[in-house]
Amino acid sequence: MNAAVLVERNLMIYKHTWYVLLAEIFEPVLYLLSIGVGIGVLVGTVTDVPNGTPIRYAAFVAPALLATAAMNGAMNETTFLMYGKLKADRTYESMLATPLTERDVALGEVGWAVLRGTIVSAAFLVVVTVLGLVTSPWAILVVPGAALIAFAFATAGVVVVTYLRDWQDMQYIQLVMLPMFLFATTFYPLSVYPRPIQIVVQWLPLYQSIELLRNPALGVLSVKSLVAVVYLAVMGAICLRLAVRRLRTTLAQ
Repeated sequence: MNAAVLVERNLMIYKHTWYVLLAEIFEPVLYLLSIGVGIGVLVGTVTDVPNGTPIRYAAFVAPALLATAAMNGAMNETTFLMYGKLKADRTYESMLATPLTERDVALGEVGWAVLRGTIVSAAFLVVVTVLGLVTSPWAILVVPGAALIAFAFATAGVVVVTYLRDWQDMQYIQLVMLPMFLFATTFYPLSVYPRPIQIVVQWLPLYQSIELLRNPALGVLSVKSLVAVVYLAVMGAICLRLAVRRLRTTLAQ
């Protein structure tokens, strides 16, 4: 498959810059220690959880930070880094002089972003497990769940990057990502919102991502997890289709 060539290319590059991934692992660890553990001392336990059993605040926050790590890892790859290849270095123009097509470029970059997001999430899962914040054997489902999250956000990132006009437009991405990170039940249950706001939050892709990981991390398998799988799979499929079309248009200019 031609798209695998791009994944191999990125692997060769990251073999020499592997420390970049450490920074992405370090960021959610800082959030976990400062908010999950630090503020958790003041919060105590959270009672509004899927299994109904009160848990430590840090254990409530950890799966949400796992989902965020998968999202950020994938989005960073297909927005910031891909923009440089697309607009600054014109890397893809050279690639298209080979048998590679726009579809191969999209699949290759998404494939690498999924791998990157999954690696970051798996490493963070090891950290939270060592800290005793994940005790259920169902937590192993977090890894494929993180891959699905990375897929959904990676494809969305490819669509977004084709609309960026310059580096300053990256701020618009943060304008969306930061509020979603803060309000998509990362740090508190959905029940804190009035019902109309709950409905809005439930439509956020990060909320569905958090539900996908938080439930198995707490030892719960529910319909909510299935809904999250369908939501993210459909989102990824639609965005991938749009990404190929947008890349074809952008690279033709």
